[in-house]
Amino acid sequence: MTRIYTYRDAGLDSAPLRAFNRMSAWVGSRWPRFEPDAIMRDAAKKAGSDDFGTDTVREPLGILAESIDSEAKLSAFGRIVFRKLVTSALVERLKLLDWVNRHPEVRDETITRPWIILGLPRTGTTLLSFLLGLDPMARPLVQWEASHPTPPPDLATHAEDPRIAQVAKQFRQLEDLNPPIRAMHPFGATLATECVTLFAFDLRSLSFETQGLISSYGKWLEQTDMRSAYEMHRLSLKLLQSRLPTESWVLKTPNHLWCLDLVREFYPDARLIWTHRDPARVVPSVASLNTSLHKANSDAVDPVAVGREWDDKLHLAVERGRSFDQAQSDAWCSHLLYHDLMADPIGAVRRIYDEQKTELHPLHVRRMEVWMRSRGQDAFGRHGYEADDFGLSLPAIRERYADYIAHYAIPEEG
Repeated sequence: MTRIYTYRDAGLDSAPLRAFNRMSAWVGSRWPRFEPDAIMRDAAKKAGSDDFGTDTVREPLGILAESIDSEAKLSAFGRIVFRKLVTSALVERLKLLDWVNRHPEVRDETITRPWIILGLPRTGTTLLSFLLGLDPMARPLVQWEASHPTPPPDLATHAEDPRIAQVAKQFRQLEDLNPPIRAMHPFGATLATECVTLFAFDLRSLSFETQGLISSYGKWLEQTDMRSAYEMHRLSLKLLQSRLPTESWVLKTPNHLWCLDLVREFYPDARLIWTHRDPARVVPSVASLNTSLHKANSDAVDPVAVGREWDDKLHLAVERGRSFDQAQSDAWCSHLLYHDLMADPIGAVRRIYDEQKTELHPLHVRRMEVWMRSRGQDAFGRHGYEADDFGLSLPAIRERYADYIAHYAIPEEG
């Protein structure tokens, strides 16, 4: 019988960690500290470089550090995790810029016709990225490369790069400590991942908000200029393909929906796909996933607050996307219903390739057929969630998203 996991099952299940968190709370420890200058010095020491390039990280670092310190209600372990996340993002930025300064030819690389999936989480974007990534002429951004792009892997050593084992070990540790996460989202060092990770090198990324409730940073992120983040995003892809060439990339993150003008500016020939699903299924699922992730770093997670926060974020994303869509005179992207993707995944890919005037290679079709036959289902259990656990109701969600649902003729799911 397949076990169903909910957000209530999440949270780090380790006696030593629980003891460590209790002891730290008892003595009033707020270590490690989130002092921006100290974080930057720490990152520079680890990277062996203090050249952050343009001065675009100080503002987000200050806002992020304050928001983490005052709003996230982190456990002692959570503080360590967040400090490492922020420091590591800056370390990767420093290493990337140092490499490019020593190898200026990287900037001459051209990112050609990338596939960019724009849909909200839980709308089939992971499945679609896996299928597109099977194209012999395309390359998905995989987790270990996104986390540690420098030095760029090369053709000779890519398959045995030690960073694969490093990232795989981190995921195993997370899943061993917090088993429900396995049922909620696929994790893997070599699996296709969100390109939002590349935005983190500029500290302008939705990825930080998946780890804790940092509302002030989130509100700032929704309004900030993302140009410098897209510059880091593009430079990261150029770096990665400089030694491991590809015809095109397969990328995805809902973060793109907030700033589609920049997507089209930085990737003018991109093949864009917007996946759509009944928001009444999407919003509670996203709230549940993020509540589960937050519980790994905090003993004081409020599911209703998380639900409200992510409902607002997802609504903002689709409304900005819909507003952009209505202002365009050209068929700027392909629209794909979750229902159609799940009913006939390979047929959905065929239609997208036709719309994007791209030849579907027979080898790609064979790979998709084999992958679909061997695709495991519910190997680690299933994700269960109820809207009211997060202060949400299905009728209210559908009413709030009514214009979006009607515009794209999104079918209601039972």
